[in-house]
Amino acid sequence: MAEAHTKNHDYHLVDPSPWPFLASMGAFVLALGGIGLMRSHKGADFTVFGADLTGWGLFAVGLVIVLYVMYAWWRDTVRESLEGHHTRVVSLHLRYGMILFIASEVMFFVAWFWAFFDASLFTGEAIQYARVEATGGVWPPEGITPFDPWHLPLLNTLILLTSGTTVTWAHHALLENDRQGLKWGLTLTVVLGVIFSICQAYEYAHASFAFSGNIYGATFYMATGFHGFHVIVGTIFLAVCLIRASAGQFTPQKHFGFEAAAWYWHFVDVVWLFLFATIYIWGAWGVATH
Repeated sequence: MAEAHTKNHDYHLVDPSPWPFLASMGAFVLALGGIGLMRSHKGADFTVFGADLTGWGLFAVGLVIVLYVMYAWWRDTVRESLEGHHTRVVSLHLRYGMILFIASEVMFFVAWFWAFFDASLFTGEAIQYARVEATGGVWPPEGITPFDPWHLPLLNTLILLTSGTTVTWAHHALLENDRQGLKWGLTLTVVLGVIFSICQAYEYAHASFAFSGNIYGATFYMATGFHGFHVIVGTIFLAVCLIRASAGQFTPQKHFGFEAAAWYWHFVDVVWLFLFATIYIWGAWGVATH
């Protein structure tokens, strides 16, 4: 009977977990809260199963559930790694999963780039309803003053490129078992990520155009805003890696958690380069900027 329970493979069969169910419930409540917020913004009532509900309350509850599940689920994954369950086969499959996740993120940004190029290249497209009315037949549309790409956007580009070198420094330091270099590289990367977010918030606060009411603002904020959200996520990702590095949980042989964070950060860098080259430089070519 003992032989029937002996593990003779390199795969890890996870224990029963409540997190998938709780994550789905949290996402459901978060979505209801988001709908409630949007309806209350329009001055409409929000009723579920005959009860009047507050959008902010549902949104807060859903957000707390989602954030707790994220923490607890990844905590369990870290424990599995520390207990030796992440064999070479499991680690390989984790890498496949991260690669596919980044590929899905690439396609996510393809949608925003597609919207931007469709609007900017076909400003007078006849089959697009009210396209000429929305753009005035030119890009940027009439009345829009885009950002000067050679001021704050250029600074943010230099910040992100520098952060890419610091995270690479941290990775090589880990491979050489240089603990201080690892921690300093991660610390600088996190600080640069925070500075980038602050600069982008300052840029948004001084924009001459809004998100709503014009096609330029919609495409600009969707593309750059979602990238900014990814920078925040990547900064948190790297901050967690810094905490784990300080706890000695990474070794030169086993450190996929850090590798995944570094891959994600380089992906964020590359997307920004495309945003800077297309939306900031090409999209504002030959027009007055501020």
